[in-house]
Amino acid sequence: MNERGSGWVLFAMIMMIGVGIMRVFDSIWMFRYDGPLPGDLRAALLGSSLDTYAWIYLIVGIILIGAGIALASGSEVARWIGIFAGLIAAITAIWWIPFYPIWSLLYVVLGLLVVYALAAYGGNEALTP
Repeated sequence: MNERGSGWVLFAMIMMIGVGIMRVFDSIWMFRYDGPLPGDLRAALLGSSLDTYAWIYLIVGIILIGAGIALASGSEVARWIGIFAGLIAAITAIWWIPFYPIWSLLYVVLGLLVVYALAAYGGNEALTP
């Protein structure tokens, strides 16, 4: 790992674990929610069933937590899994922008910062200019 970017990699680890935990909580909320849904949800990407989104968010949350923990090993495979997980976190947050714009944009920004941190500073020193 590049010494000057170790703070960025630590940031990526913490954010992936934190966002992963938030995604797991989001999925638990979606599984348990039985109140009225926003009217626009019928036009959402994956339909109007919160269970569909709950399963996706649960899987994404587990991937994020696992990738964040794996980054502690410093392996190159963990870095690429982390980049993939950051992209998935950002992409899945875009689905909810019409309904929760601030939270969705926050998730997108955090996902992209994780991708930047791991792409710019997470590699081996031999690969970094």
